Amino acid sequence: MSQEFDLVVLGGGTGGYVAAIRASQLGMKVAIVEKEKLGGTCLHRGCIPSKALLRSAEVFSTLKEADKYGVSAGAVGYDFSKIQERKQGIIDQLHKGIQYLMKKGSITIFEGFGRVMGPSIFSPQAGAVRIEKENGDQEMIVPRFLLLATGSRPRTLPGLVIDGSYVVTSDEALQWEQLPKSVVIVGGGVIGIEWASMLNDFGVDVTIVEYADRILPFEDEEVSKELARLLKKRKVNIVTGAKVLPETLEKGEGKVSISAETKNGVDRFEAEKVLVSVGRQANVENIGLEATEIKIERGVVVVNEHFQTAESHIYAIGDVIGGLQLAHVASHEGILAVEHMAGLNPHPLDYTKVPKCTYSRPEVANVGLTEKEAREQGFEVKVGKFSFKPLGKALIHGENDGFVKLVVDAKTNDLLGVHMIGTHVTDMISEAGLARVLDATPWEIGQTIHPHPSLSEAIMEAALAVDGKAIHN
Repeated sequence: MSQEFDLVVLGGGTGGYVAAIRASQLGMKVAIVEKEKLGGTCLHRGCIPSKALLRSAEVFSTLKEADKYGVSAGAVGYDFSKIQERKQGIIDQLHKGIQYLMKKGSITIFEGFGRVMGPSIFSPQAGAVRIEKENGDQEMIVPRFLLLATGSRPRTLPGLVIDGSYVVTSDEALQWEQLPKSVVIVGGGVIGIEWASMLNDFGVDVTIVEYADRILPFEDEEVSKELARLLKKRKVNIVTGAKVLPETLEKGEGKVSISAETKNGVDRFEAEKVLVSVGRQANVENIGLEATEIKIERGVVVVNEHFQTAESHIYAIGDVIGGLQLAHVASHEGILAVEHMAGLNPHPLDYTKVPKCTYSRPEVANVGLTEKEAREQGFEVKVGKFSFKPLGKALIHGENDGFVKLVVDAKTNDLLGVHMIGTHVTDMISEAGLARVLDATPWEIGQTIHPHPSLSEAIMEAALAVDGKAIHN
């Protein structure tokens, strides 16, 4: 006899397990089907491990400059095996926390590969899930609602084969036992930039090869320009407008080389490793969607504003539906999807109010429209900008590069976007997110008293700068 559930979640990553917890809170009988470990990509191969490595790199970089703080640190080095141990310890602790939350919510966990079934004797409608276990056993479970949260995996370029040794993605790089002396990073988006910053801080010779005309091409242009300047100052080689030619790849004897078409013709790049960072691909294959009415377009599952697929009882969230492939987005989508199942009529998600972060050194964060996007959408724009350079807390911290920039509708004074580059801005962007949610004006932000000394003063000053009233400009 097949077990029945109110909700079955296919995938136990961040979006999936958060959705399961919310469903449990609403009184649903919930199960998660996960073929690996709860926490998914974010916990085990993405957000958490990469940020742990970034933190170790930041500490190492700071210690190398200890003299400027009046501190004598002596000879500074690092043990990468211990750095990896620390990273794994953080992952293990968080994994145990998720397991506790599953028990607390009485959420059933099925370990195995889940496949969606079409209408059958088990269910008159598509959505029953067949679980294929490692030992070959199979089990069928039948949900009233099904939530697809199967996530994504690293994408590569056609013809550029990931061999796990010379040519790797972030998945393989996170498992390195020791760092290479040199790396060519194909792709200057968020993941590529984070790895470039981290590896550079550890003393690795880094070259970024980016197809677009600038790194972080979806950020405000001034932010991209500033980050490129600061990375080049740290001796990171950045090549933009470059089309990598996979067929030119050569590898052997501890070296790998590849060519790219650039504005100078064809350039050759050589290093110990090539790290491919060209986005992520939704996991839609081999999970049984062909047995349903669910539509796949441009490689992702098609959903409506409530995350329903063409099968109204089957929902999908997170990387598998494309859009902003971020853990916090998947979590929020999961909560909204479950609340819609429960008839709570939640407000659809406004993606222009989602904060986006890059955890490089310095950090980058934004919410809302860039200045260019705002102008292209027909807004008459005014801008407020404030540098971290005169800010007391930034000087105390020893990192005063960067700025905060507000993009504002000149006619209505509505806040259209906020863009930051500087130390700890990923912790500051939530204020801007709240301002967007509450439809706050620059005047209201400027009238909010910010503590001194603090990095957040830059937000207040940038808001005042919109109307030429910044105090410390």
